[in-house]
Amino acid sequence: MLTIPNVYAVGLPIIAGLIIFEAMFSAYKKRNYYHLNDITGTAGLLIGNIVLSPMSQLLIISGYFYLYSFSLIKVSAHLPSWGVWVATFLAIDLVFYGYHRASHRVRLLWAVHMSHHSSVQMNFTIAFRQAWFGPLSKVPFFIALPLIGFDPSITAVTGVCSTLWGVIGHTQLIDRLGWLDKIFNAPSTHRVHHGTNPQYTDRNYGNLPMIWDRLFGTYIQEKEPVTFGLVENLGTNNPTKNTFHTYAAMANDIKSAASFYDILGYIFGPPDWQSKSNKPYLCSPSLLE
Repeated sequence: MLTIPNVYAVGLPIIAGLIIFEAMFSAYKKRNYYHLNDITGTAGLLIGNIVLSPMSQLLIISGYFYLYSFSLIKVSAHLPSWGVWVATFLAIDLVFYGYHRASHRVRLLWAVHMSHHSSVQMNFTIAFRQAWFGPLSKVPFFIALPLIGFDPSITAVTGVCSTLWGVIGHTQLIDRLGWLDKIFNAPSTHRVHHGTNPQYTDRNYGNLPMIWDRLFGTYIQEKEPVTFGLVENLGTNNPTKNTFHTYAAMANDIKSAASFYDILGYIFGPPDWQSKSNKPYLCSPSLLE
């Protein structure tokens, strides 16, 4: 049976090889895909995840197994083995689409997700620029899977596979792939998601297939060079500042709120939501990505 250690044993060496090749190619061709400050910022976020994630992931997966015991149906009991894996991949991708889209349109979730978009570079290492509180922010969305009968043990393995696939999209090495860009979250497709170009904002949320983006009207192809980062870049790769920047901005806005409605807007509204008496918050995915 496919297990998480097996997936990592195969996937991580491949990813390491891709990073080394990309860095060497960038240096040889003078493409400047890699910058030392950016790499150290990514490393800081990665180290934070390595320290914080094991305990939170253990608690989360334990909770999923507990909830799974109460599910009225078990997907694995109604589908052949291959069908269970396909259904799990599609279910994970649908839930991820909803989570990812909400992370760009709900300021409290954007406060978590913004770290991933804080780099003005695009290379394979950007995939590891993940928020320290990311696993916790996913729980309200992915909790649906065990409740409707998806086995957490299969979901966990499938989720790791999907995560490793997501690394592939973070590169400028691979050009547009024609019809494949319309079906999969290929590098061209995901570059758009990280773009600050106005036509690229709030687009291409999917992780593996692009079916949900095409169904819900958020798909767009890459047609012109992408400008990466935030519309109002933070000007720092400090992982702590990247992690807490939006929380601090929210706290300041809440202090100046004129009503309870304003407080709710600053927390749960879009990242660019504003009270009529205040200026817009510019570090927003509707203006960036």
